[in-house]
Amino acid sequence: MSGKRVVNILVYAEGDEGLRFLKRYFRKRRGMRPTFANTPEELIQELERSSHDVMIIDSPNGTEEIRKKASDLPTIALISGDIPKGLRSVVKHNIDYYLLSPFHEDDLEVKIKTALNRRSWFEKLYSEKRDLEAIIELTYLISSTLDPKEVLYFIVKKLSEMIDVSRCSMISLGFGEKRYAHVVSSFEDPNIPDIKLDLNKYPEIKKAMTSKSAVVIRDAMHDPLMRPVRSTIASLGIQSIVVIPVIYRDEVIGTLSLRTSKTKPGFTDREIKLCKAIANASANALYNAFLFERLKSEKARLEKLAITDYLTGVYNIRFFYHRLEEEFSRAERYGYPVSCIMLDIDHFKRINDTYGHTKGDMTLREFAQLIRRHTRKSDVFARYGGEEFIILLPQTSLDGAKKEAERLMKHVKSHRFKGIEKERITTSMGISCWPVHKINTAKDIIALADNALYEAKAKGRDRIEISGRLRKKTYR
Repeated sequence: MSGKRVVNILVYAEGDEGLRFLKRYFRKRRGMRPTFANTPEELIQELERSSHDVMIIDSPNGTEEIRKKASDLPTIALISGDIPKGLRSVVKHNIDYYLLSPFHEDDLEVKIKTALNRRSWFEKLYSEKRDLEAIIELTYLISSTLDPKEVLYFIVKKLSEMIDVSRCSMISLGFGEKRYAHVVSSFEDPNIPDIKLDLNKYPEIKKAMTSKSAVVIRDAMHDPLMRPVRSTIASLGIQSIVVIPVIYRDEVIGTLSLRTSKTKPGFTDREIKLCKAIANASANALYNAFLFERLKSEKARLEKLAITDYLTGVYNIRFFYHRLEEEFSRAERYGYPVSCIMLDIDHFKRINDTYGHTKGDMTLREFAQLIRRHTRKSDVFARYGGEEFIILLPQTSLDGAKKEAERLMKHVKSHRFKGIEKERITTSMGISCWPVHKINTAKDIIALADNALYEAKAKGRDRIEISGRLRKKTYR
């Protein structure tokens, strides 16, 4: 763990395996300060008494009371013993991250770093949200609306009324953009669509953005800066141009672009000063629009992070359980079949032992991406834990699920995994299906597929087994 700041970690681990693992882990890391709680009562007292960065607990010993007390604290669960029960507890108590036994230090290292990064993202979002609320209040003082686009239109329209110009527009430079800008407001039309500008065709705007200073073109046809586009502006009758950069916290976020027609004289010093003053006043409104878009983008990214397995990039088990409840309820209501495939990599431990855990993780990720590429869009593919994965197949019969499993097995067999090309990677699969099998709850379909996978392993691997728990003597 890099950085000078000490990371405070609260630990509640009753199991001997987890406790030994954590004590060994923390002994090697001076940048972390663990606090061990021996009972749930001590854990709650510590949560109320002190501030912590991350909490590590056993699962399923993460009680609702504990989670309620630490709803804003990133939590990592250690799951051993009854794995399915531990996973259900993780989903039920909305725990952020988990490790499955046997525990690995590198895995915990990644989980702690991810938890800390995610917390800092949320803190940044909350901070920007407060800034956004303050900006809206300030904008209200200079406008009659809280809509940023209307605010910008108000600014350019008012300016065009104060200065006789042929064009007055607000141009936005997106975060990280260097080649293109966008016209976000123009006094000619309050509903103007987003117009994309190639800055190579607007050297005056490009210079204002790079120099962070006003650009005044008094004679557009003879100014050296406008030589590359002289033929274009000649047909438009443009004589003088003023471009004022809009700067917020020393960053150019847009420009206020003003132009006069050929028959009118150029801008006076008073008019240029007025343009600068209005550009400064509009900085908050323009940044408000940027901040809103940025918040939406960050929110979408964090929502995706919450349902994605960090190692493989496929859905995590929490999202899978959520979709399972939805699809099973729909199947019962309308009588649609729904199938489940549990699968894993055969002899995965041998890959880890032979090539190391780093290569094993790469193989696991490549396997997951291979399966995802060849699953149907309607299917839900997730990492179940370790090298095990699970696929939910809505509106799919047992025959359909078996065909899908066979097709996926062929893709795995024909694929050559990077770095271990000499290895012949195979997969075993277990299938369950409602209403063919005796399934009463959504979780039963997972348990039966898991049992079928176990049978496939017991019978030699590299094969597909169908659950034997049938409602009828035969299945189709």
